[in-house]
Amino acid sequence: MNMPENLFIVPTPVHDSLVRSAYLKRGFDATEAEHAVVLASAASKHGIRTHNAIKALHLDDLFGSKVGGCVPQATIKKLPSRFAAVEIWDAQKKLGQSVAWEAINTCMRLADTYGSGCVSIDNAFHYLWGGGYVMEAAKKGYIAYTNCTASLTEVVPFKGTYPTLGTNPHSWAFPTTEAVGFPIVIDWATSVIAMGRVQQFKREGTLLPANAAVDKSGQPTVDPNEAVSLLPFGEHKGYGLSLMNEIMAGFIGGSLPTLRSRAVVADEKQSCTFFFQAIHPEAISGSAFAKGRSQSKNVQAVLADILGHGNSQCLLPGQVEAEAAIRSEKAGGLLFSQAEINALNDIAHATGSAPLNTATLTIASAY
Repeated sequence: MNMPENLFIVPTPVHDSLVRSAYLKRGFDATEAEHAVVLASAASKHGIRTHNAIKALHLDDLFGSKVGGCVPQATIKKLPSRFAAVEIWDAQKKLGQSVAWEAINTCMRLADTYGSGCVSIDNAFHYLWGGGYVMEAAKKGYIAYTNCTASLTEVVPFKGTYPTLGTNPHSWAFPTTEAVGFPIVIDWATSVIAMGRVQQFKREGTLLPANAAVDKSGQPTVDPNEAVSLLPFGEHKGYGLSLMNEIMAGFIGGSLPTLRSRAVVADEKQSCTFFFQAIHPEAISGSAFAKGRSQSKNVQAVLADILGHGNSQCLLPGQVEAEAAIRSEKAGGLLFSQAEINALNDIAHATGSAPLNTATLTIASAY
């Protein structure tokens, strides 16, 4: 991945203050705003430009606090469960980032006691970058997983013509920092690209990859301005993975996918669902590692074997994000394009915050 030209370095405290002000202005409390800031900052630090503060606030504009899809200062309702290692929550449309941070922390606490912990969440608002939550758990030593249903059905099922699935991401993370220097994070939308990528390409004036999106007539298009629906990656394989999220949501309590975030339908539920899990590595250890290796050294040996045999140029999932984080740290701030600076300044204008002036910002050096 090559760094685009003219990425400006925005000091992290400046970025965080702007995002915090935006959420407070919308009526979220200080804790909710901070949860949103932490995820947005982490996304930008790790180069996740499709799920940064711009996307988060755009989602809130479209489906969130302005139209009742997300309720500032809502309280999570924790429902009875006969299973000690599993919690069931009604999010009551609380800010998704707040719910997600609490969920992954709860899963880790449960895993410390039971070896594994799960939280299922109904009546939620989208949590943005799932990889950020599981990555944080992996940094603390846990294997972690999350999936969710997307705010809208924007994906046409395999051999279908009408979008009845969300982009429905899956996010896994593994505690491999000792083995390879960073957590392995496998985080993907089940469409060829995320709709956030379409929005990014639209901002940047870049064409979409082929066979990733269709226009209003259902015909493939590479023009992000014409793209209205997406296609699943790997045809039936991506379709199956996306379908998993919808079925999981059905078991949790989610209603019809095509009604999510749409006009109110009487007696129907129209919000997202989440599922989180954390596993303590000790809980799955058979302990019989070859040649007396420890669990961590065994994982390291397995990865070395996979990347051996002439495969040394292969990337591990999470490596690009780890390298982006290093670039951000070396730059001393978060990196944004001119188009993104413009979008951040729209947010600044709406909150009465001082705009970012590219004349005073340093341009990040190439790498």
